[in-house]
Amino acid sequence: MIPQKSIKKSVLTFVLLSATLTVFAQRNDLKLWYDKPSGRVWEKAMPIGNGRLAGMVYGNPEQETIQLNEATLWSGGPVRMDSHTALAALPQVRKLIFENKRAEAAQLAKQIKPDGFTGMSYQPVGNLYLSFPGHDHYENYYRELDLKTAVATTTYTVNGVTYKREVFSSTPDQVIIVHLTADKPGSLTFSTSLYSPQKSTITTKDKNELVLSGISGTTHGINGQDKFQSLVKVKLDGGEVAASDTSINVTKANSVTLFISMATSFVKYDDISADESLRANNYLDKAWPKPYEQLLNNHIAAYQKYFNRVKLDLGTSDSVKNTTDRRIDGFAGGNDPQLVELYFQFGRYLLIASSQPGGQPANLQGIWNNKMSPPWNSSFTININTEMNYWPAEETNLAEMHEPYVQMVKDLSVTGQGTAKTMYGVGGWVAHHNTDIWRINGPVNDIYSGLWPSGGVWLSTQLWDRYMYSGDKAYLKSVYSALRGAAQFYLEFMIEEPEHHWLVISPSLSPENGPAAYFEEAKDRNGKAIHKGLSIDYGVTMDNQLAFDIFSEVIDAAKILNIDKEFADKLIAARKRLPPMQIGQYSQLQEWLHDLDSPTDHNRHVSHLYGLYPSNQISPYRTPELFDAARTSLIYRTDVSTGWSMGWKVNLWARLLDGNHAFKLIQNQLTPTGKNKGSANSGGGTYPNLFDAHPPFQIDGNFGCAAGITEMLMQSADGALNLLPAIPDAWQDGAISGLRARGGFEIVSMKWKGGKLSELKIKSTVGGNCRLRVPNSIKLQGGVLKTAKGANPNFFYKNETTAKPIISEKAQLKAPGEKPTLLYDFTTQAGKTYTLTGI
Repeated sequence: MIPQKSIKKSVLTFVLLSATLTVFAQRNDLKLWYDKPSGRVWEKAMPIGNGRLAGMVYGNPEQETIQLNEATLWSGGPVRMDSHTALAALPQVRKLIFENKRAEAAQLAKQIKPDGFTGMSYQPVGNLYLSFPGHDHYENYYRELDLKTAVATTTYTVNGVTYKREVFSSTPDQVIIVHLTADKPGSLTFSTSLYSPQKSTITTKDKNELVLSGISGTTHGINGQDKFQSLVKVKLDGGEVAASDTSINVTKANSVTLFISMATSFVKYDDISADESLRANNYLDKAWPKPYEQLLNNHIAAYQKYFNRVKLDLGTSDSVKNTTDRRIDGFAGGNDPQLVELYFQFGRYLLIASSQPGGQPANLQGIWNNKMSPPWNSSFTININTEMNYWPAEETNLAEMHEPYVQMVKDLSVTGQGTAKTMYGVGGWVAHHNTDIWRINGPVNDIYSGLWPSGGVWLSTQLWDRYMYSGDKAYLKSVYSALRGAAQFYLEFMIEEPEHHWLVISPSLSPENGPAAYFEEAKDRNGKAIHKGLSIDYGVTMDNQLAFDIFSEVIDAAKILNIDKEFADKLIAARKRLPPMQIGQYSQLQEWLHDLDSPTDHNRHVSHLYGLYPSNQISPYRTPELFDAARTSLIYRTDVSTGWSMGWKVNLWARLLDGNHAFKLIQNQLTPTGKNKGSANSGGGTYPNLFDAHPPFQIDGNFGCAAGITEMLMQSADGALNLLPAIPDAWQDGAISGLRARGGFEIVSMKWKGGKLSELKIKSTVGGNCRLRVPNSIKLQGGVLKTAKGANPNFFYKNETTAKPIISEKAQLKAPGEKPTLLYDFTTQAGKTYTLTGI
C-alpha cells in the first residue's frame, strides 16, 4: 500500500506540473519561440514588417543581424516589354493549334513571346549588424516572435548579466525600432554597422547616425534606377557614443534604442522622382522625439486593431512546451492542435506585416528577401501565387490588407490596355502570368508558362469577390472599369473553335502544365536536355471557368450600378457559347478541351480545379458529377507537393467536404522541408520559422493554408453559410470568432463540441436572408428558423447555373458522399447580432 503522505505529494506534484504547463501554454500560445540563435540561416530568422519596412531578426548574441527590405526597392525602372511582332503572328499560331500542329505553333508563338525576359526583381536594402564583444559565450538563451504584439525578442545571459533585445516595424511611426536593455546598468557595449549588396555608399553623420545611400540593381540590361537611403540613428540612456567612418560605437550604456528609417525614390509604376533622402529623414525626424514606450504602444495598438479581430481555439497539448522547430518536426505524427492555431494566426500576421493600405501588395516572398536575384524574381506571379496571397484577406477579417492588391489591379488595368492593343489588336486590358512593381503586362519567361493571357482576368475575379463580402456599391463602382476591361479583353480576344463552334481563348495554356501526349525538346536551368510538355493550346478548362466568372460578375455589376446594359447583353450572349466542363475517360475533370489528362500527372498546379476553389462552379449539391470528377483529379495529383500547392489542396479538400483529407494536407505542409517523400515535388513543407517552403521560400503557402483552415470551419460560396463543413476528427471540439462571410455576415463567435454546432453568434452588416447549412439541429433565440427551400433570395448567395458537363462513356462516377446537413433560413437586419444554439 502506498503511504498517504506519498499520495498527497504525488497529487500535489501533478497539480503543480499541470498548472505550470497551463501557464506555459498560455504564455506561448501565439509565439514562435526557440532556444538557439538563427546562426547564418535566413529561414530561421524572425520576420517583422509594417507593409513597407521589413526585417529578418536573427537573434545572434555576439553579432546580431537584421536583414532589411523596403517594399518599393526593385531592380530596373519603369519599363514596357510588349511584343510588337505578336499581332502579325497571331492568326497563323491559332491556325496551327486548331490543326493540332502544336510544335509548329509553339515555335511561331515565340514571336508573340520572345524568350529571355523575366521581369524585374524585388531586392534587399542590406543588413544591420550589432557586434557585442565577448557575447560568444552565453547561457539561458531564448528568442521569440510574439504574434499578439508583433515584437521579436531575444534574451540571454553573459557573465551574470541578462541582455534583452526587442525589435518591431512600426506602421504608425514608419520606422523599425531596435531596443536594447540589460539588467545591470552600464552593460551595453557594442558597435553597429550597415552592409548592402547594392551599388552604394555608407557614411556616418554626427556621432550617432549611419547613412546608407544607393541605387537598385540591373536586370536583363535594364539599369537600376530606383534610388534608396537607409538611416540608423542611435539614442542612448547613459554611456557614450562615437562614430568611425562606417560604424557607430556605444560604450557602457544602460539602454539603447536604434531608429531605422528607409525610403526610395519610387512614387508609382511610371514615376521614380521622389527624394529618397528627404523621405527617409522625414520619417526619422518624426519618430525620433518619441520615447520607446510610446513607440511600442503606438505599434501594438495599430497592429492589434487588425490582429485581434479573429481568435481560434482548437485545444492544446503538452507539445506547446517544445520549441517551434521541434513542434514542426513532430506535428505529422503527434497531437498538437495548437500548432494549427499558431500557423493560422501566423498567416494573418504575415499579411498584416506585408500588405498595408497605401503600399505594395505582398509579393512572392511577401516583403522579405535577402537576395539580389531572388527565386522567380520575388515578383507578383499571377497564375496562382499573388491571388493565393489574398485568399484569407476577406474571410479572416483583414479586408484593409486587400487594398494594395486592388490598387495593383487598377494599375494593371491601365498599363494592360496598351498590351492588349499592341499584341492582340483588341480592347480591354490583359496581363499574363507575371508582373512586377513597374506593372508589366506582357508575357515573360518561356512559352510553356508565359503565354497565358488570363492573369488579369483571375486578378479581377477577386475584386468582385471582395464586393461579395461587403456589399459596398461605392467600392464596386471604383473597380468596375477594371472588371469591365478584363471582360472586354476576353470578349474580343475569343475565337470560335472549329469542332464545336464554342468561343475559346487561343492561344493559351493550363498554367505551367502540358498534356503528356505532347512533348518538345528543351533544356533545364543547367543546360541539360529534357523532354518538356507542349503547353500551347486553346479552350483550356481554367480559361473557360474564368470566362464564365468574369462575364457573370460584370453582368451583375452592370445591373447593380445600372450601367452598361448593351455591353452586359453581349456578355450574356457570349457566356452561352462557352465550352462546358468535361469529364474524361479516367473519370477526371478534364484539364484541356480534349481528353488528354494522365492519371500519373502529379504537377503542382491544379488549375482546372479553379472551378471548385476559389470559384464556386463545382458543388456537391448542384453539380454532383463535376464534384466527383474534381475529387478524382485531385486524387490523381497526389497530396505531397510544393508548399503552396499543398496550401491550395487544403482548400480544395475542404470544398470537397473531406476534413480528414484536408487535415492530412496540413500535416504534410507542417512537415520540415525535405522530409516529405513520395512525389516529384516532395521537397515542400515548412521552414523552422514557419515560412512556407516551395522550396525555396514562397509566402503563398502560408496564406493558402490559413485560408484552407478557414474553409474547413466556414464556407459561404455555395448558396449558404456552411458551418463546420469539413471538420476533421482531430478538431471535434473548438471555437472561433471574427470570421467574415459573403453577404456582410460576421461570425461573432462559434463553438462546437463533438463535431456539432453548440453556440453561434452572427452579426449582419448588410441585412437580408441568412441561410445556414449546419451539421445538427439549432434554434434561434428570440426568433424562428425556417427550413430552407429553393434558391437563396439573398443576392450575395446567388449561384449561376453551371452548364451540364460532357461525360466520357468510359467515366465511372460515384455519388458525392457528402454528410447529411440541415438548411435553415432567417431574416436579418443590418447592424443586429443573432444568437443560435444547438439542440
